[in-house]
This record gives sequence, structure tokens and C-alpha cells, in this order.
Amino acid sequence: MDQDLETVALVTRPTKSTQFYLFNLFGDYILPRGGCIWLNDLLYLLELLDVGERAARSTLSRMKQRGWFVTHREGRESQYILTAAGRAILEEGERRIFEAPHRGWDGRWRLVVYSLPEELRRERNDLRKKLAWLGFGNLAPGAWISPHNREDEVLEVARDLDVRDYVTLFHGGVSRPDEEIVAACWDLEALDAAYEAFVARYQPAYKALYAEMEAEGTLLLAPEACFQRRFWLTYDFQFFPRKDPNLPRRLLPAGWSGTAARQLLHDYRALLSAGMGDFLDERVGPCTDREDR
Repeated sequence: MDQDLETVALVTRPTKSTQFYLFNLFGDYILPRGGCIWLNDLLYLLELLDVGERAARSTLSRMKQRGWFVTHREGRESQYILTAAGRAILEEGERRIFEAPHRGWDGRWRLVVYSLPEELRRERNDLRKKLAWLGFGNLAPGAWISPHNREDEVLEVARDLDVRDYVTLFHGGVSRPDEEIVAACWDLEALDAAYEAFVARYQPAYKALYAEMEAEGTLLLAPEACFQRRFWLTYDFQFFPRKDPNLPRRLLPAGWSGTAARQLLHDYRALLSAGMGDFLDERVGPCTDREDR
């Protein structure tokens, strides 16, 4: 089984990465509210996720050096503001994580073929990672395939890596049966098991919380706890888009667990969001002076 899928299937999280936590916070909570947050509020949210101040400040400094944030100071307080580069990374991730199921496939495959010289091996590795992130499967050396029409995204990646002249795109029918192509490119059995483990982990808590809301007319869980649950729910789910090509239904096995996992993610996030009330707006609200908040 693929190591990433095995990690999810065993229901354990990867080694804690403060940078990864920060990307999640900014992408899911801060970007939708303007893209900026006061440092003390950010440190408080990280503390709820068991991230210490020292690790947070160190990571924020490195991320700022890479051009993902700028800071604005008012007296002793600092505000972290996403740059255009930081926004682009987060928006791309959000699109992939919450991408709708692929419907209405026209039956045509999209093929990306490339041949990069050895001196561009770093760019070649980056291209492979980007193609996998976009849902392409490695059909053969230098050949990646997908049922999605992602020509614009692939060309943008090729231009960003300065390898456009080495990349060619095709689309149309393929001589091999669709089932053989899927089996050659993706381990759907392992992915299905990982989705099943995700559902097994989070569905009981969702059902219990939903039943409580139905009985009481409101959630008794504190807003901070709702935030924590919602963060970890999404954090654990976001590893799936790295492996799941979001294939059309006709290419998926019967009883595909990914469908239930996506629905659970949607329903549980909505329930927890209702339980947070104004908690996030008070912490992350619009970029204004501290005196106005």
C-alpha cells in the first residue's frame, strides 16, 4: 500500500508540520475573511492545535522570507497579511480539496507527454508532482493521463517551470480498455480502504453531534472545540486529493467509499461551522485597526 494511503488507513496523522498547519489555517479560515490576522489571534488558534509560540514564530518567519506573507505593525502588535503568491497557493489547494465529483465524462482521455534533459531533472520532478496533484496518473515513462480536461492548468505549470517546449498534450480515445488504464495508473483498492477508514473514524462523532443538536435544538460543544474538530477533519481529508484523481463514476468500483467520505466531510464541516458561531469572526475578522474590533 502507498505510504500516504497507509497512514490515512491506519488513522494516524503524519509528523506535525507547523507550516502545514498554517497553510490550513490561512486557506480555510483566514483567506475567506480577508487574508490577514493579528499575530496574537493567530498564536491563540495555533495553541488550540497544540502548536507552541516558539515553533509558530519561527515558522512564520520562514514563510514570510519565502514571500507568502507580509507584516504590518501597529505599536507592539503585528498583522500577517497574505501576499498574491500566498493566495495563489491556497486557492489552488482549496479548489482541489473541495472539487466536486467528476460528472458527464465525454469518454476521452487527456494525455501529457514530456521528455526533459537530465540537466532539468529538478523541473522534471516538479512537473511529476504537479501532474499528480492535478489528478493525472503515470501511464508510462514521460506519459501521464487523466479523464479531466486540465489543459490550461498543465500549460500554466509547464510555463511556470519553463519547460513548455518539452511538453505535448493530446486528447482522444485510447486503444486499451478504460479499466486497464485505471488499474495501471491508480491503486483504487488502497484508496478505497483509506476512505473507508476516514469514514469509520469521523462518522460516529458526526452522528452523535447531530443527534445532540436534534435533541437540544443547539450544539452544546464549545465554539473552540468545534473549531478544533473542523480543523482536524479537514486536515485529515486533504491528503486524499494528492492520491485521488477524482475519476468519473463509470470508472470507479462499485461501493466506492470516496463518495461517503466526501459527503461526510461536507455535512460534518457544516455542522461544526454552525457550532462556532461568531468565534472565528471575532478572531479573524476583517483587516481593521485593533481599536475598531
